[in-house]
Amino acid sequence: MQDYQLQQARVYTDFSGLNALKHSAGDDKQAALEEVARQFESIFLSEMLKSMRKAGDVFAEGNYMNSNQSEMYRDMFDSQLSLTMAGGQGTGLADALVRQLGKNIPSIDQDGNPLASHKKALTDYERSLPPISQRLPERVDEVVEVVANNTVAPTTDIPELPEQFESPEQFVSALLPVAEKIAADTGINPKLMVAQAALETGWGRHMIKGDAREPSYNLFGIKADSRWQGDSVTITTTEFREGVPMKERANFRAYPDYESSFRDYVAFLESNPRYRDVLASADQPDVFARKLQEAGYATDPQYGDKINRIMNRDSLMTLSMGSGSMGNKATNGGAEEQ
Repeated sequence: MQDYQLQQARVYTDFSGLNALKHSAGDDKQAALEEVARQFESIFLSEMLKSMRKAGDVFAEGNYMNSNQSEMYRDMFDSQLSLTMAGGQGTGLADALVRQLGKNIPSIDQDGNPLASHKKALTDYERSLPPISQRLPERVDEVVEVVANNTVAPTTDIPELPEQFESPEQFVSALLPVAEKIAADTGINPKLMVAQAALETGWGRHMIKGDAREPSYNLFGIKADSRWQGDSVTITTTEFREGVPMKERANFRAYPDYESSFRDYVAFLESNPRYRDVLASADQPDVFARKLQEAGYATDPQYGDKINRIMNRDSLMTLSMGSGSMGNKATNGGAEEQ
């Protein structure tokens, strides 16, 4: 015997029946399935009636009884008629759907009858916890002992990266592996990142440091604006205003290591809408560098060309400090505040 509210779903204008149908799906899946199947059959019948009505509309042309209002009430009548037809013997479509879909309801047999394992509500599920084994404390001690005996001592043969580099070869050999690690997650060419870092820092010879000579590990000249919550250092930098280089005091972001600088560089680009088109060219390093300049990453009008000149040599390892403007200090403007 179905719930009265559930039966109200068969009344075209009573939306409370649909709400009852939604709730019954959690308690009585079989009854909900049967009602939904009838609803589907009624939609099928409604479309059939609509097609039949359209076939006769040609005979209603010019009839003064034919109006928009009469068509609206006719459609409402057809909708209720289709629900009533589906609720009775129907066409057999609803029964076929119940037989087919009823096989997929857990703990319901093919006839729609609940099995012993059928659970209607959350309270029907077993909620007690299994008893704790008395040997558990012993096994915990075993695990602690195994971990203690197999703890690997931290390696000490990994060289620490310097706060300042002595040559382009040292700069590339130390930072290219870090860039390749970041590139594996972002798709940005690692040599492009190293080339840009070389331009910003003069191959690591002129790293950004605070007034107390504290290192910042800032490889990309990213400034610390109001959104930056980390450490920062203040230095004198060169900005190009209307094409004229000018000395200014500015705050720059500070990081605990070089890898953090690489990661923040990527996050800086990804979080800023103005660099969306730049990142879309990640597979074209030359275009990437040019678009980076066009997007206003730095105030130096030759910024993109300088990156490409560094990057497009046969090997970053063979570049010298005296090639063009590659030995500039970290005064190319850096990333402008957004």
